Formats: sequence, structure tokens, C-alpha cells
Amino acid sequence: MSQQPGILAALAAALLFGIGTPLAKLMVGEVDPWLLAGMLYLGSGLGLGAVAAIGRRERGDIARGDRGWLAGAILAGGVAGPVLMMYGLHAAGAASSALLLNAEGVLTALIAWGVFRENAGRRVVLGMAAIVAGAVLLSWPGGQVEASAGAGLILAACLCWAIDNNLTRKVALADPVRIAALKGLAAGLTNVGLALGLGAPLPAPTTALLAGGLGFVAYGLSLVAFVVALRELGTARTGAYFSTAPFVGAALAVLALGEPLTLPLALAGLLMAFGVWLHLTERHDHEHRHEPIAHRHAHVHDDHHRHDHDAPVPDTPHIHWHRHAAMTHRHPHFPDAHHRHDHP
Repeated sequence: MSQQPGILAALAAALLFGIGTPLAKLMVGEVDPWLLAGMLYLGSGLGLGAVAAIGRRERGDIARGDRGWLAGAILAGGVAGPVLMMYGLHAAGAASSALLLNAEGVLTALIAWGVFRENAGRRVVLGMAAIVAGAVLLSWPGGQVEASAGAGLILAACLCWAIDNNLTRKVALADPVRIAALKGLAAGLTNVGLALGLGAPLPAPTTALLAGGLGFVAYGLSLVAFVVALRELGTARTGAYFSTAPFVGAALAVLALGEPLTLPLALAGLLMAFGVWLHLTERHDHEHRHEPIAHRHAHVHDDHHRHDHDAPVPDTPHIHWHRHAAMTHRHPHFPDAHHRHDHP
């Protein structure tokens, strides 16, 4: 079973975020950590806001009942998470930081499975374990994790982002650019204002521009891809693919910077490839019932969208408010936005 757009989106999110973390580590010594967290998200929000303003986007409104989920995601992943992460990066070593960041994918999956009851078979769990094992092997600093206040802050940031990921899934049918822009602007303005109010010095204009550009790519575009993956794959599977981010950074260092190809890097790549293969070859197929629902999002007329229009519409993605009648059928599927049903 393949959901290629969702898988590509999840891997793109990992790529963009993976290259952003070491660059942020370089900047955290020059800029107050709290202010840097705000500038990264503000750059994300401003950049994506410009994209939404000048580009023709799907206008997927956020339903009134879902705005609380988005607010919770912004507070957890946009306001609290980045601040904890920047202070953690400031206090912890680079290798330990890379290792601890792997906790985000694990915590995301655990919350998805335990709290939101997302289905996961043995193949998915084993694939997740293989990906995380590869990430641990890749970044293990001499066989010991550095125990420090910085490590605790990074773990707390991972928990905030795991909560954010699960809450964002609730609004994943809305325009992903709009979701990411709102997150960036709200979180960025909040943290920049708080940091300046607490006396953080302003950085040089060039540094501020670099931070904003980094935030647009590593936080903004990465989040857009992540939201697309959430709607196609569900939270746990998206988190598993996103856990390849540490390997992405290491692989780019080998290819672009000429760093040596080490045995741990090769073994980590094999473990992650095995985990991704398990997810790619997963087959989840059973008879299931779709309850009646009405919502608005971009769609084409497929088996799950059989409704009439007052005028002919092209067979391309279009957006409007539509109703799904109750339906029972059987086909391979993921826990995507239209398959959030219980399992015995």
C-alpha cells in the first residue's frame, strides 16, 4: 500500500528540519536563546504569510470547533517548544542534542496511540523502532547520554512538539500554509515580545535576517510539509518518517562537507531504510464504516467524495463545504483524515 504524496511530504519535512537544527546551534551563541526562538518562528510566519498572499492557495478554513486545537498546538509547539529547545541547545552538547531530539518521534507516536487511539499494527511499531534505533546509533556520544539541565530542556521541548503534532492533526484538512503561517506569527510575535521585554539585546540586522530565513525554511516550509503528511498518513506514521531527520543532517554533511562515511552512519542508514520499508509495505485492509460528516477541504471526486455540483467542475482538487454520507466498504487505507475509526 502506498501513499506517495504523504510519504514524500513527511520526508521533505524531515529534510528541511534536519538541516535547520545544526544551523540554529551555530546562531544560539550569538543571539539570546529566547529571542532566537521567536525570530525563527516569526521568520516562518512572515515568509509563509507572504506566500499565502501572493500565491493562489487552497482556502481551507479552520472550523470554529477546531480553533481550540490550533491554539493548543501554537502554545505547545510554537511558544513553549522552541524556547525550551534554544535554551537546551545552549546548555547541551551537539551530539547529545541530536540524540535527544529523537524523542519527539517516539513521544508523538505514543500520544497518538495511547491518547488519540490511532491504530498501529506490529509492522508499524517495528518500523518505528528501527528508525529510532538508527537515529540513536547515529548520534550516540561515546555510548553515554549527557545528563544535564540542557538535556532535560530538550526532552521537554520534544514533549511540547509531540503534543503539537497530535493537536495539529485535528486541523490538518485546512490549508497547510495558513496553519503554518498562523503558528509562526502567533508564536514568533509572542516570544520576540517576551524576550525583548525581559531585556534581551537586539542582534545585528544581518543575524536577524539569517534567523528569519532559517526559520522560514526549517520551521515554516517543514511544517507545511508535515501538515500535508498528517492528513495523508496520520500522526504516528508521519512522526516515524520525520524521525529520519538526524540521518538527513549527517548524510548531507558527508555529501556536501566531505565528512567521512563512518560505520555508525552506514548502520544507521540501513536501520532507517528497513524501518521506512516496513512502513512502505504496510497493508491495512478491513471492512470499516464511515460515519456521516460535513466539512470543507480540497478534494477530488473519489470513492470518499461522491457528491453533486450545481455546475460541472474539473477533475482536479477543488474546495467547498460538502457532506459525506454513511458508508461501509473495504479497501487498503491509512489512518488519514477520512479513516479515523476505532479498531477492535
